[in-house]
Amino acid sequence: MSLRLKLDPFLPALAATVALALAFPDPGKTGGILHADTVATYGIGVIFFLYGLTLAPEHLWKSAGKWRVHLVVQLSTFVLFPAVVVATQPLLGLVFPPEVLLGLFFLAALPSTVSSSVAMTSLARGNVPVAIFNASISSLIGVFVTPLLLAWYLHANGGGLPLEKVILKLVIMVLLPLGVGQLLRPLLRNFVARHKAVIKVADRAVILMIVYNSFCDSVAAGVWEKQSPLVLVGMAAAVIGLFFVVYGIVGIVCRLMGLSTSDRIATLFCASKKSLATGLPMAGVIFGSSGALGVLIAPTMMFHFFQLVIVSFLAAGYARRSDDPVPTPELATKASPKAKGGKSRPTRAARADEVEVAGR
Repeated sequence: MSLRLKLDPFLPALAATVALALAFPDPGKTGGILHADTVATYGIGVIFFLYGLTLAPEHLWKSAGKWRVHLVVQLSTFVLFPAVVVATQPLLGLVFPPEVLLGLFFLAALPSTVSSSVAMTSLARGNVPVAIFNASISSLIGVFVTPLLLAWYLHANGGGLPLEKVILKLVIMVLLPLGVGQLLRPLLRNFVARHKAVIKVADRAVILMIVYNSFCDSVAAGVWEKQSPLVLVGMAAAVIGLFFVVYGIVGIVCRLMGLSTSDRIATLFCASKKSLATGLPMAGVIFGSSGALGVLIAPTMMFHFFQLVIVSFLAAGYARRSDDPVPTPELATKASPKAKGGKSRPTRAARADEVEVAGR
């Protein structure tokens, strides 16, 4: 079976946005002529409203009873990731300035990504309902747990975070639009189905504007002038190492628990990933218009890129295995009757002839 890896246009668009901000920071900085900060602020609500419209709750609860799997995923997301960063901080502190260390911990405190976890689990012939449940629930938990973790980290390092104010803003700017989207979903279900491409573009356009505004502010404040190019190399090495450490530990736990292959795939893919689409809006709410915001979100952006590339290859490897896929009626088509040559058509998940590097 041949597998073609197609790079999602969003990734080069992300790189181009950063390059644009580095070259022309004035139009996109806070108070600039493009008013990118205003677009980014109100765009946060738009992102989660669209998320609420597209989230199908009937798929969310299909695997709610697999509590052992869910426990592993959520503990990995909100406990293991931060623990690894904190444990390695004495070493990381020899290489990185404080703002990069904070950015790495912010990455570790984020919820798991949604759509790419589901897409890669489906490709790898894993348990898709498990992936849907964990990725979606993780985003809701993160509204409260991520700021709590950051408040603890900042306090331990001599800083502070107005926790009640931050959580209230996250509830208003994240949970409220998401809830409105869910309430309107029955009325707009058909509209959403017909305009998926437009919704996807709108979602990503807002994310790119948040990135542009953050990096413009950082460049205008002279933050990047203080950073050595070696810091970026070290940051890339750090996020790749973080991914493989967590992926390896979760893999060992899955084997000790005796999880089936399909459950193990879903657990590994959800527990080892972090959400850029959730992380960037949360960074804007938590850190405000800090001049260092571009540096703070840089580890999350790097992790997003590398996690998609790495998991795409891992999913392709799992898809080649010989055992039959677990039936997922919602996302896999049934095998067709035998054709003239006597061969039946494989399911969409088993076919998996193309991996698209994409995801929330």
